[in-house]
Amino acid sequence: MSFIDEIKKQAKTEIKTIVLPEATDIRTLEATDKIIKEGFAKIVLIGNKEEIAKLANDNNFDISKANIVEPLESDKYLEYAEYLYELRKAKGMTLEQAKDLLKDPVYFGMMMVKKEEADGLVSGAAHSTADTLRPALQILKTKPGTKIVSTFNILVLPHKEYGEDGVLMFADCGLNPKPNSDELSEIAISSAESFKAIVKKEPKVAMLSFSTYGSAKSEDVEKVQEATRLAKEKAPDLLVDGEMQLDAALVPTVASSKAPGSNVAGKANILVFPDLNAGNIGYKLTERLAKAEAYGPICQGIAKPVNDLSRGCKADDIVGAVAITCLQAL
Repeated sequence: MSFIDEIKKQAKTEIKTIVLPEATDIRTLEATDKIIKEGFAKIVLIGNKEEIAKLANDNNFDISKANIVEPLESDKYLEYAEYLYELRKAKGMTLEQAKDLLKDPVYFGMMMVKKEEADGLVSGAAHSTADTLRPALQILKTKPGTKIVSTFNILVLPHKEYGEDGVLMFADCGLNPKPNSDELSEIAISSAESFKAIVKKEPKVAMLSFSTYGSAKSEDVEKVQEATRLAKEKAPDLLVDGEMQLDAALVPTVASSKAPGSNVAGKANILVFPDLNAGNIGYKLTERLAKAEAYGPICQGIAKPVNDLSRGCKADDIVGAVAITCLQAL
């Protein structure tokens, strides 16, 4: 069974309701058709019912079991507007502004998640990351005890030589350009929690650098060293080590010479990159050159599951993101 098939199987144990606000995007409708047929989630589409139904019918997609919600026709519209106004009035929002925002499918969908009428939301096929995450942070806020919202990508290698039977988590590859030591430690801890929730295996976190155990000197190296120290201090039971180079993190023979005695080196399944440049380049290199399956960016640190798609995504990417969002909601 493939990685994503295993995720879908787990999602079927407790069916969750996921909002897809980009309901006039053909890829969203194709994904909805597939998700309904596979039966691992309930789907809410937001937009004009006639327009959505026509698009689906014209493209031979069966979305008959999806719940289609029109914000202005919903009996929740005014209730949601009042709630959003109360949430944001201290920031200067008026009731009229709240009403206008809730005409936006992403804002309306986010309020459905806030009011527990849906379990999660997936957007980004036709919206920027900011347009997905801004309403998430305004309405849902951050998860209690979380200092920073971050992202991770799951890479599934065609061979099983590295990671957890070929499954590796990369963080942060999509959101924080230059995390400091404290933020990097928080990303490591959040990633470990996400790994346990989704992969169901013990996380082994490598804090990556161009240096291993002080083999090079620079402020960038010191940042990762301090991040490693903080992560160990905050989560003493977590298997986390660094700073280390990528080969030391993944290859046992290299680990034995560069990081002897490490409980992570040579067997890491989570790679925490020192900045967004490294993380984004690293996951895309792995996806293209190693022909790995890539899922993400997946968000962590938001109070409810919300995930951002690439605007270049395919319908199957949306299907995978929905399956992972279901697991985050369990």
